[in-house]
Amino acid sequence: MDKKGKILIIDDNEDVLFALNALLLPYTEKVKVSVNPEKVLHYMNTFQPDMILLDMNFRKDVVSGSEGFFWLEKILEADPQAIVIFMTAYADTAKAVQAIKAGATDFISKPWEKEKLLATLSSAMKLKASREEVENLREQVQSLSRPACPEVIGNSGPMRELFALIEKLSGTEANILLLGENGTGKDLIARFIFCHSPRKEKIFTAIDLGAIPETLFESELFGYEKGAFTDARTGKTGRMEIASGGTLFLNETGNLSHAMRAKLLSAIENKEISRLGSTRAIPIDVRYICATNLDLYGAVARGEFRQDLLYRINTIEIRIPPLRERGDDILLLAGYFLKKFTLRYRKEIVGLSIEARHKIGNYHWPGNVRELQNVMERAIILSSDRILKAGSIMLPAHERKKADENLNLEDLERETIEKALKRSEGNMNRAAGLLGISRYALYRKIKR
Repeated sequence: MDKKGKILIIDDNEDVLFALNALLLPYTEKVKVSVNPEKVLHYMNTFQPDMILLDMNFRKDVVSGSEGFFWLEKILEADPQAIVIFMTAYADTAKAVQAIKAGATDFISKPWEKEKLLATLSSAMKLKASREEVENLREQVQSLSRPACPEVIGNSGPMRELFALIEKLSGTEANILLLGENGTGKDLIARFIFCHSPRKEKIFTAIDLGAIPETLFESELFGYEKGAFTDARTGKTGRMEIASGGTLFLNETGNLSHAMRAKLLSAIENKEISRLGSTRAIPIDVRYICATNLDLYGAVARGEFRQDLLYRINTIEIRIPPLRERGDDILLLAGYFLKKFTLRYRKEIVGLSIEARHKIGNYHWPGNVRELQNVMERAIILSSDRILKAGSIMLPAHERKKADENLNLEDLERETIEKALKRSEGNMNRAAGLLGISRYALYRKIKR
């Protein structure tokens, strides 16, 4: 058995614990022992063992192994992939089979034979390494899967300009920097750009730098070799290596640490990376799409972001407009989410009331498209009407008051126009004269 891994031993016999600790310590990194099975979950969190040796019987008057099976169930509830090896002084093939069916990895008898015990633990350690390798491969396969081309909803002027710019970029592989507030859909636009790029048949992989601890940035981006650090029992391919030949989307790029900015710049300029724990240079061919909600130019001016890195990642800079600048798209998106969530929740809601449309249209949506989606989903879940009413559109209290005030003004204006049209018997010129506005202005108000 190679000297690696951490083993937790739970047995109510202190002599057994002493003997196993002395026997296994030369073959493993660390050994933790305890006579109390109630501490097993605590040690799983704090000690994080690679395998657990668990006694089957903790009560001398009970030899059924029920206590051992009870704690096995608790262990597997906490970690379904845990490696658990049962120990018992009562060798019984039937119990061994029962233990394996219950989720134990293996079964050893007391008193044990040293070579057999070491062989069992070695096999268990190899099984754990294999599971980690399979998980690593699963992550890589997911990364290699090309995303379906997303549907980007928008017909407003700012969005038409955005689509036109993306069309111009469709024949290039230039690095792109997406700028926009939270909730504007930067990840959606990144995938949309990829689907209209020369690399659309290649790999697209993404990493949200705002969702992982800073200490993991380097291993996630560059990967690591087996043994690079204490828990690196298998190697791992980094996202930049996986993305070679295709596109890498780095969301929340502004969150990169100072050291990681230098390493990212080096990888972009030299088109090669080195895994943690290795000096071997691995050539890569990556098209970068980066995104942030931060003012990187201001960060450069304050010395908080590298100017040379900014130039490398923004060959083309695209600003994604906030929803408040996309007035014509708000109701369009609301209709899209209405169809999406009525289908998901099996509701029979066929449209929005006039008041609901006004309430949605008059709100400034600081959370952008993500907030609109959440508001629509909540409204559809709670509504029992066929027409979604304004009362179902739940906005923050201070914003709801503003929207309701605007709604009252809209109602008053609509009533005034209706009265003018009635007095003029539908004559647009006369109605406009009564209202003191131009015929064109009246047309616009009626259309709105």
